[in-house]
Amino acid sequence: MLVTATEFKSNIGRYLTLVASEDIFITRNGKSVAKLSSAKQDKVDIMKSLFGIIPNDGMTLEQAREERLARYETAD
Repeated sequence: MLVTATEFKSNIGRYLTLVASEDIFITRNGKSVAKLSSAKQDKVDIMKSLFGIIPNDGMTLEQAREERLARYETAD
């Protein structure tokens, strides 16, 4: 949902209720300046966004983290 900053300020209570079901983009002069999203974002959506990032070769999350940190340290 897109709302202007003025509309958001005037009806903040309404938008705080609506954010539970959808993201709210706040605009100023026709340009997006902020995004309001629920603090209880669906964990399934988060996991879906990570699909393909972690290799499926039997590596644990801890091993993937250690490998990523090792690459970061050698890049310095």
